[in-house]
Amino acid sequence: MKNLILNFALVAFISLGAGACKEKEEKDETATATDTMETAGVSADFNVNVDESTILWKGSKPLGSHNGTIALASGTVMVKDGAPAGGKFSIDMNTITDLDLEGQMKDNLEAHLKGTVEGKEGDFFNVTEYPFASFEMTGVTEADGTTMVNGNLTIKDKTNPVSFPAAISVEENMMTLKSEPFTIDRTKWGVNFGSKSIFDNLGDKFIDDEIELTISVVANKS
Repeated sequence: MKNLILNFALVAFISLGAGACKEKEEKDETATATDTMETAGVSADFNVNVDESTILWKGSKPLGSHNGTIALASGTVMVKDGAPAGGKFSIDMNTITDLDLEGQMKDNLEAHLKGTVEGKEGDFFNVTEYPFASFEMTGVTEADGTTMVNGNLTIKDKTNPVSFPAAISVEENMMTLKSEPFTIDRTKWGVNFGSKSIFDNLGDKFIDDEIELTISVVANKS
């Protein structure tokens, strides 16, 4: 009889111990899953509002400068933990517009930039062959208190890395990005017309290699 009672007590003790271990394992698994979710973070896609987004451009030469706009065709920004983590943008090169001229002079400059003038297709952007440019955002970094957007810009099927300073705001349903003016060297994308670094007989009739850009993007949560 005493042995029976002892055996029963032993079985009960083992059962209680096993139950406690199982409960601890379940709690550990729950904690691990929570930790994983917190580590992974929260991400969401934001679609670019092309009507409220634009690219300002400025080109200069010794006797003056021209400026205008280019429109975005589409774009998506991935936001993770409240900050942009990546994105892709398509730029409609057919929308190159000059803002400082009027009438025939405006039309002539826009046609030359787009390459729609016979015999001058390759001088600048040749939109018939290359209707779209693109920018792939690879990340956002902080340097000396300045937010830097990093990515790869493709124009005329040539891709080069670019970085530019920008102010970025992310709200629940909207993201805005406004860059400071920055420059790119157009010759890296094969836009060589009037470049004194390519041609040595231009005198003062050259066009600066650097194009100034200012990017403004508004995107809404999808």
